[in-house]
Amino acid sequence: MQINLHQTHHEIGDFEAIFKYLTSTFSTGKQNGLHLFPELFLTGYPLQDLVLQKSFIEEYLAFLNDVTLWSEKQFKSAAPIALLVGGLAYQFDSVGLPLQIENVIYLIEPGKKIKAIYTKQLLPNYDLYEEKKYFSPGHLPSVLEFDNKKIGLLICEDMWFSHLHDHDPVEQLKDHLIEKKLNCDLVVNLSASPFHLGKHDQRIQRALEIANYIEAPFAYINRVAAEDEIIFDGRSFIVNGSDVIKLAKAFNSDVLSLELPIFTKSQNEFATKFKTSSNSWANLFTTRLSSDTLALLPLKRNECQEILDALILGISDYSVKNKISKFSIALSGGMDSSLVLAILKIMKDKLPQKIEIEAVFMPGFFSSSQSYDLSYDLCQNIGVKLTTMPIKFIHSTIKGSYRENFSNEMKGLADENIQSRLRGTLIYARSNDIGSMVLNTSNKSEIAVGYSTIYGDSVGALSVLGDLYKSEVYELALYINEQYNDMIPEEIITRAPSAELRENQEDTQSLPPYERLDPILEALLSNRFSAAHLIQKGHKKEEVLKVFSLLTKSEYKRAQFCPIIKVKAKSFGFGYRVPISKKTL
Repeated sequence: MQINLHQTHHEIGDFEAIFKYLTSTFSTGKQNGLHLFPELFLTGYPLQDLVLQKSFIEEYLAFLNDVTLWSEKQFKSAAPIALLVGGLAYQFDSVGLPLQIENVIYLIEPGKKIKAIYTKQLLPNYDLYEEKKYFSPGHLPSVLEFDNKKIGLLICEDMWFSHLHDHDPVEQLKDHLIEKKLNCDLVVNLSASPFHLGKHDQRIQRALEIANYIEAPFAYINRVAAEDEIIFDGRSFIVNGSDVIKLAKAFNSDVLSLELPIFTKSQNEFATKFKTSSNSWANLFTTRLSSDTLALLPLKRNECQEILDALILGISDYSVKNKISKFSIALSGGMDSSLVLAILKIMKDKLPQKIEIEAVFMPGFFSSSQSYDLSYDLCQNIGVKLTTMPIKFIHSTIKGSYRENFSNEMKGLADENIQSRLRGTLIYARSNDIGSMVLNTSNKSEIAVGYSTIYGDSVGALSVLGDLYKSEVYELALYINEQYNDMIPEEIITRAPSAELRENQEDTQSLPPYERLDPILEALLSNRFSAAHLIQKGHKKEEVLKVFSLLTKSEYKRAQFCPIIKVKAKSFGFGYRVPISKKTL
C-alpha cells in the first residue's frame, strides 16, 4: 500500500486554498493509496475563539459541504484511495449555538460522503494549549480497515502519556487490537505540533516506542506554519522498528510517498520501553542548564540553524499573512538590532517574494561615533540603506518644555526613558508613512528583568529575539557570521553592551553579567528552581535576589509586549501567564 504524507502550509481559515489542495490530490498522478493530512487541516490550528464565531462556523460548514459534494462525485479508481484529514465536527443546540465541538479525523473516499471516524481523546491544557476550553474529548479507539490493512488512528496529544490525563489512548488501542484479534499494519498520528528546541527528537523517540509497543510502523504527519508566535516545523516522518524510514523537510511544506513497510521489531531499548517520553506541562520543568553548576548550556550548531529557520518562518509568515512587504529596523550599532537586521537579510535572500528592508539610526547625546560606524558597516555588508535621524534636538526641546511646565529638570530614569520613547515614536512614524512593519529587537534577558522601556525600545509588531537570552544572541550571531561570510562586523559582537542613554553607560552597571544573569533566569523561568536553591548551588545571593525581584516586578511590561516567536519549551507570551498584581520580594 502506498502512503502519502502531506505536510501542508496553509493560512488559518483559508478554505479556498485548502479545498484547492485537497482536490488536487486526485489529479497528481500519484493518487492511489492512503493520504494523510495534519491535525485540523480543514481549518488550521490554533483556532482559539475563532471556533465560536458565527461567521467562521457558517463558512466552515459551507466548506465542509463542498468537500462532501466533491467527494461524492469522484469515481472509484482501480487502485484504492482514501484521505485522512483533520477537521472540526460541530453539534448545535436548538437555537443554533455550538453545543459540542470535536477535533476529529475525517475519512474521504471517492463516491462517498465524508465521515468522522475518530475524535481526539487527550486535550492538552498546558503552556500554550487550551483545548479543553473549546473541544469535547473522544473516548474510544478507532481502527480503519483500508486496502486489506488495519490502521490505528491517533491525533497529536493522543500519542503522549501524562499524569494529567486519566488514560492512555495508545494502551487503549493496543487493548482494542487484542480484544478484536486484529494485527495492526500501521499507526498514524495527525498532528499540529509546535516547535521548540529538542521537540523533534522527543517525537522520534516516542514514535519508536509506540511502533514497537503496537508492533506496527508509525506515520507522523505535522503541519508547517507560523501562527503569530507559534511555529510549526513540519518534519513529518515514518518509523519502523528502530529506524526512521523517511523524514520530511523542516520548516517547509513537503510530501512523503512510500510503500508501507512490513514491521520489524527493534532489538534495542524501544522493544522494552514504552513510557519514557512525556509531553505535558511537567516537561516544561526541563532546563538548558548543566546539572552541577546550573550554567547555561551553549547552543549546538544544529540548534542555531533550527532557531534561524524558525525565526525566518516566523517573520515571513507573519508578514505575508498580514500583507506586509516592508520592514523598518531601529538600528543602534548594538548586538540585538544588528542580529535582527542580519536575519532579515538572510530571509530576503531565501524568499521568492520581494521585500524591502530599511534601517534607521537615531543617535542621541550619548550615542558614540562607533555606533554609527558599526551600523554603517553592517548595512554596507548586507546592502541595506541606512538613514540617520538624530533625536538630540527633539530631546532638548522636550527637556526644555518639561522644565518650563513642571518647574523641574527632567533627569535620571525619566530622561533615559524619553530617549527610548522618542526612538519608538519616530520609527513608528516612519512605519505609518511607508506601510512597513517594525520588528522588536529586545532579547529574553531584557524582557525578563524589565530592562526595556515600555512604549520605547519594547515597541514592534513581532519580537524576533524575545525567546533568546543575551548570551544566546551572541552565539547565534557567531553562527551566522560563520555561515554567511562575517556578515555582522566583529566589533558589534565584541563591544560591551550598552543602551547609550547616559554617559559611559554599560548594561553591567544595572545587571549582573549575562553569563551569570542568563542561568539564573533559565532556572527561575523553568519553575524547577527557587531563589533559595540557586543560592545553595553557589550563585551570588545578592544577584539572585535582585534578578528574582526584577523578574517578578516586570509582569506589567510583558503583559503589553508584542508576540514573541517561540523557540524554547518555556517562553514568554501566550504560554506564560502570571498575575501582574501579586506580592513580590
